[in-house]
Amino acid sequence: MSAVDYRRQTTLITGASAGIGAEFARQIAARGSAVVLVARRRERLENLAAELAATHGVRATAIPLDLGLPGVGETLAEEVARRGLTVTSVVNNAGFGTFGPFHTEDPQRLREEIAVDIAGLVDISRAFIGPLRSAGDGVLVNVASMAAYLPVPNMAVYAAAKAFVLSFTEALWQESRGTGLRVLALSPGATGTEFFEVTGTDAAAGGAKMQSPQEVVATALRALDRRTPPPSVVSGRRNRVMASLSRGLTRRRAVLVMGSMTGAR
Repeated sequence: MSAVDYRRQTTLITGASAGIGAEFARQIAARGSAVVLVARRRERLENLAAELAATHGVRATAIPLDLGLPGVGETLAEEVARRGLTVTSVVNNAGFGTFGPFHTEDPQRLREEIAVDIAGLVDISRAFIGPLRSAGDGVLVNVASMAAYLPVPNMAVYAAAKAFVLSFTEALWQESRGTGLRVLALSPGATGTEFFEVTGTDAAAGGAKMQSPQEVVATALRALDRRTPPPSVVSGRRNRVMASLSRGLTRRRAVLVMGSMTGAR
């Protein structure tokens, strides 16, 4: 495959108001792509859009939207079309986690977590994958997590959601071969973002040293730059080693190890 010419792209990025999503916007805009920034926080999106337009001379559009709403893919596609935009690449980065024993979790918060981390990602992927395949020279990146590789006590729903994202995206990688669309599941480990503020504890990091959003996004873009991009990539050498080692553990051992890291009893 030839290298992605980001100057020909209009890239839609969810969860773009902070962290990895905002960094994807910065690095992709620096490569010349127009960007469509989607998240709930209007002021942050508009400030970032103004920054990217001024710094890189690209078209930057802010679309404030709750990504946990039913039918969000269709809603977003209609809004993009209303603004006269043609999206050729998508980065599904929006997501959040909860931390604590499952039996104590707030049921409504769990529903919201599943809505954003799974349902919204699938809905947006389905709404845009037809045009992306037709364009034939863009990318579809779905942000999973190191948590996708192992069950994580105290983060049972989040880890299961990210396991879904990993499996789903790798399947789309195979389905999209030969179309020119590059599909990639990106699995960061602990990263210095607002994620742990949302979960309410640093224990979710399991004591791991955090990467920066810049490092995580650079990992994804390097993978997409390859002549034959892989279906998935883990960010960080230590995380790659852990993902590899996890395949050699029994399921029982894997759960016990992760439970000790996250303080589960």
